[in-house]
Amino acid sequence: MALKHTPVCDFGRPAPAFHLEATDGRMLDLDACRGPNGLLVMFICNHCPYVKAIRDKLVRDCRALESLGIGTVAIMSNDPTDYPEDSFENMKLEAEKYGYPFPYVIDPTQEVAQAYGAVCTPDFFGYNAGLELQYRGRLDAAGAAPDAPDMPRELFEAMKQVAETGRGPGAQTPSMGCSIKWTAGASSTT
Repeated sequence: MALKHTPVCDFGRPAPAFHLEATDGRMLDLDACRGPNGLLVMFICNHCPYVKAIRDKLVRDCRALESLGIGTVAIMSNDPTDYPEDSFENMKLEAEKYGYPFPYVIDPTQEVAQAYGAVCTPDFFGYNAGLELQYRGRLDAAGAAPDAPDMPRELFEAMKQVAETGRGPGAQTPSMGCSIKWTAGASSTT
């Protein structure tokens, strides 16, 4: 497992387009996933211990963000050939088991991860209503460790601010997690 940290937020960068298959069989794009006040794009997977540690919090926070007009989508870009736990069939099981309230889509060519500049799982990209990047930080300070009961909800609070003002916080702490598992010959553009 190669630990990676995300780069700082490139405020205003437009959300790259995508058209990907969700675990429920639908083909989804940016417009289908966005809410009236913005969009949270999350790069996650099934096998990463950093993602496993936050699944319940992701479900909680994404449900709360929906009520604020923020849409969410989770994209799995890892190469499932080397990481079978991340296969599309296992993604379906994962989404059902944990009751994901957001679409869980597969990026089989890894072109979407490259377009976003995703480097790890989890990697969060928070956009305002104009689909301009406003947040590129972590969920909270817990990482892959169990969190304290009073752990501040950094991602939720940042996206709440985006929903209310269209702008993300100036101070953001990078997310960290396992590197994206690129196919042979592919690599991140960041």
